[in-house]
Amino acid sequence: MWPDVQMMTYQDRTYRSFVKDDRLESFRVVVKETDLLVRAETLLENETRDLVLKHRLPLERYAEDYPGFLQTLTPFPEDLLAPSVVRTMIWAAQKAGVGPMAAVAGAIAEYVGKDLLAYSREVMVENGGDIFINTNFPITLAVFAGTSPLSNKLGLRVDSPGSAMGVCTSSGTVGHSLSFGSADAIVVISESAALADAAATAVGNSVSKKTDIATAVNVGKNIQGVLGLVIIVGAELGVWGSVELVKL
Repeated sequence: MWPDVQMMTYQDRTYRSFVKDDRLESFRVVVKETDLLVRAETLLENETRDLVLKHRLPLERYAEDYPGFLQTLTPFPEDLLAPSVVRTMIWAAQKAGVGPMAAVAGAIAEYVGKDLLAYSREVMVENGGDIFINTNFPITLAVFAGTSPLSNKLGLRVDSPGSAMGVCTSSGTVGHSLSFGSADAIVVISESAALADAAATAVGNSVSKKTDIATAVNVGKNIQGVLGLVIIVGAELGVWGSVELVKL
């Protein structure tokens, strides 16, 4: 079991009820702590479950052999012999300056999503607010920010026909992810969901009050591979990069 899940209280993922588009089929797959909402051209529950196991099992075995991989909150040394998903987590964490488990949800979403493209030309995989996207049509993602008055009032429009994109969220006030900040929502956009996940944690850790937003924006924009970000603290908003916000 991942350490951040052990320490924190699980919250129902009620935001999933806001899915309104019907161009793709939607289904849920749960394997231990991995809880995915998947959208694809057809229902692929069995294939998705097999892919989760394909990538989780090597990760679990690696964590058993290297307990520090789970526990460290700082970058883990590069390991060329590690499983591919582990190497990606290590790479993303090094870019963001955080521990590799900060990238786990995004990495699983990314690896499962890329493999599902063998079965469906269009795929979305959401894993606890961390999303892998590869669609041929633009989508709008509602930004859930807990008790902030901006929560579910803003949408993030993502339009990257035929190419993969990661959109990941971290929060110091919502959900079970480990964060040392107090932002209601940090949303990061990258071509890698693993990197977006790790970067969202790094940016979130730098926000303890509203006046930290500008500093946190600088943290995010200086992480190589981050394309855009949104920071919400109460009623305050910070935006940088390739971000298209729409009013919901």
